[in-house]
Amino acid sequence: MKARVYVSFKETVLDPQGQTICSALRGMGYREITDVRQGKYFEIAIAPETDRLQAAQRIEEVAREVLANPVIEDFRVEFLD
Repeated sequence: MKARVYVSFKETVLDPQGQTICSALRGMGYREITDVRQGKYFEIAIAPETDRLQAAQRIEEVAREVLANPVIEDFRVEFLD
């Protein structure tokens, strides 16, 4: 089993790297792009004998406590079988 964790800035937090990327893309002629938000992606392997409910609880804990800064970032978790 694998989990994917996506971490990104909250909508209310400025994203200077995303703004720079957006500006560069628009400068390259991609005028239809109006905003870019960058983030982090983690793919986590979980031992096959782990109960799915327990895995979900542990990955949520890891995402909240280690991978994301809850003051400025949101996260979402998805599981792959």
